[in-house]
Amino acid sequence: MARALSAPARLSILEQLAQGERGVEALADKTGLTLANCSQHLQQLRRAALVTSRREGKAVIYRLTDAKTLDLMDLLRIVAERNLAQVERILRGLSGGEEAPDPVSRADLAARLAEGSVTVLDIRPADEFAAGHIPGALNATLADLEQVLIMLPNDAEIVAYCRGPYCVYAHQAVAALRKRGLNARRLDGGLPEWRKDGRPVVTAP
Repeated sequence: MARALSAPARLSILEQLAQGERGVEALADKTGLTLANCSQHLQQLRRAALVTSRREGKAVIYRLTDAKTLDLMDLLRIVAERNLAQVERILRGLSGGEEAPDPVSRADLAARLAEGSVTVLDIRPADEFAAGHIPGALNATLADLEQVLIMLPNDAEIVAYCRGPYCVYAHQAVAALRKRGLNARRLDGGLPEWRKDGRPVVTAP
């Protein structure tokens, strides 16, 4: 299992499968791998029992074997952030050289959503948003932020999220929003962790 997790490409595949089931073609497209290379990485992940598959016609559909894999990936991130100086430099760079604000916990976000006191931005691509997102979230990629800002009041409290432990879109979105003087923070975790908590997820047409 440790060997299977040691390649960035395989972590990218696991991150994609944490969003939902996918075929090898979709995984190759999302990760930028060739079909052959993606298939080889999937076989290694399957041998390590980190992913499993099923047949759908002629296609093979892959998914995570166990949701606990998300916990393992997140623990790797936490240990790296606490102990590796280069990770701290990367995160500070994503935040425009400033120290990033503490993330919002999932429980805290759920409470604020119930109060209607927060705007939630999903920074993932539109197809991932359509497959499942936090109820009430607005879909806005980094390129769309300017258009979304027009719709938001200046005093809006914004929480951004993306794919999970290794996704940097939310870091970048928060930095861009805070540069514009908005009160923006990142969600602790992404959609997979939100879903794993048993919290509601909705799909878009």
